[in-house]
Amino acid sequence: MKRFAIGIGGSVMLLLLSVGIANAQKGPFSGEIMDSQCAKVGSHEEMMKKHDIKTEKACTLGCVKNGGKFVLYNPDTKKTYQLDDQTKPEPFAGEKVKVTGDYDRAKKTIHVTEIQSAS
Repeated sequence: MKRFAIGIGGSVMLLLLSVGIANAQKGPFSGEIMDSQCAKVGSHEEMMKKHDIKTEKACTLGCVKNGGKFVLYNPDTKKTYQLDDQTKPEPFAGEKVKVTGDYDRAKKTIHVTEIQSAS
């Protein structure tokens, strides 16, 4: 009976570990550092016209200043990744980048380790 309990306990631990691993995905992740508002529509175009803004960087910084969050938007997959660090993305606002970190699927967030310009 004791062996049976140990076997079940080990199986449960293994299952929990595999769920944790399945919830995390290693980067790098590619895309553009955008603000959360523009990422919802996949473009800065509407916001830039509406507010007579000339660059993607200015648009991103303006939207974040007005309550948005920095996100990574991948235009190829049309996927938006939340970023846990809101200071590292600022110098890359509106730029194509590569973000290194771990993606937590449960929280839909990248734990940012590093951001590098893609160019």
